[in-house]
Amino acid sequence: MHVPDGFIDAPVSLAAGAVAAGAVAVSLRGARHELAERTAPLAGLVAAFVFAVQMLNFPVAGGTSGHLLGGALAAILVGPWTAVLCIAVVLLMQGLLFADGGLTALGVNITLMGVVTVAVSYAVFRALFAVLPRGGGGRAGLGVATFVAAALSVPASALAFTGLYALGGTADVSLTKVATAMVGVHLLIGLGEAAITTATVASVAAVRPDLIHGAQGLRRPLELRTAAVARPGTGAGAAATGTAGAGTAGADAAVPGAAASAAPVAGQPGQAGPAAEPGRPGRSTRRVWAVGLAASLVLAGIVSFYASSEPDGLEKVAGDKGIAEEEKEHALSDSPLAEYGVEDVTDTRLSGGLAGVIGVTLTLAVGSGVFVVIRRRRDGSAAAGTESGEGRADQVREGAPVAGSADVRPAAGAAARPAPGAPRDAAGPATDGGAHPGPGGAGTRPQARPEG
Repeated sequence: MHVPDGFIDAPVSLAAGAVAAGAVAVSLRGARHELAERTAPLAGLVAAFVFAVQMLNFPVAGGTSGHLLGGALAAILVGPWTAVLCIAVVLLMQGLLFADGGLTALGVNITLMGVVTVAVSYAVFRALFAVLPRGGGGRAGLGVATFVAAALSVPASALAFTGLYALGGTADVSLTKVATAMVGVHLLIGLGEAAITTATVASVAAVRPDLIHGAQGLRRPLELRTAAVARPGTGAGAAATGTAGAGTAGADAAVPGAAASAAPVAGQPGQAGPAAEPGRPGRSTRRVWAVGLAASLVLAGIVSFYASSEPDGLEKVAGDKGIAEEEKEHALSDSPLAEYGVEDVTDTRLSGGLAGVIGVTLTLAVGSGVFVVIRRRRDGSAAAGTESGEGRADQVREGAPVAGSADVRPAAGAAARPAPGAPRDAAGPATDGGAHPGPGGAGTRPQARPEG
């Protein structure tokens, strides 16, 4: 659903651009709370994977194809704020390098494919995953919630396009016809989106459920059940036989009837879902990152050659309803990578494969760079706050007044009082006119200063 230049007029395109810019700005702040040091590079990988899978158009009934939008997948894996940035990076790379999606329509595309799909899918996912049963270790509920959320995000985006077209469409076409055609075909495309998203999330859940951001906030606490154990020479062991020897022999035996399990039982309350399993401290994500990168390169470099060549949902509707006549030529249509092919490479398969590999590599580099910078800025802010707090503490220890706090230093002439229960000469020197150290360094009792 890459909207080209010319479908939406300039005022509405500018308004959509403002919405997209605001969403990206808010997401830059929100992503700081979602990105951890070890997961920031994974967010770049998600962007690269979405780029790769978007090259794989799958056939839909009626001579139409569809492709992944990716908002639901990114939101569930790395969080909604980071997901908006992932999709924005993908669309930016596609528009600038591959002439896919108009430049003046970039804000429209980010709004439709990034903001709308992320907001709808993540809200649906959270709502469903919170109420669905956690059978099968929680993976069944995770799969159902993911499937429904992804499936609904695509027609929601198509409906949002219809709304923008109602405000600024450039062709004189019945709005009812546009809405019916767009929502109808994208309901089918949504099923493909749901299948791809569910399969990807399930694959991650099978090996590293702790990396699925969407499910981490819905953990159930573990229920620990302990067993009483008899001590050597006492307790149930001795009482069971009535002899001291028997008590010693049964030293480590659990009390009969006690449940000796400290782990949750599958299907029982207190069981943690798949995303509730915390990653072990220091557990590396390199293997996941390597597998994800390899999959992205294979999909973009090899599998993309076998993608459907039929027009996607928006292209099909635009051609059938006469909207396509308003399309304007892309400003970067002469790019060396335009239309996902490398200039001067005559072999179609090689040209498309090289373009896909270049796209994945550049998207990964740009995405990872953005997310690492966001993470480091957060760490820098936290470090600055810590240093500020330490400086404030030093001021308090040195007796200097601190801005915003009361000055609690002893008044002139007041003597320092010893702590309760301490010798009276243990107090340190007073602030003014108080105790002075005597021979050997011991403090003496403060003397009253004469009046007048």
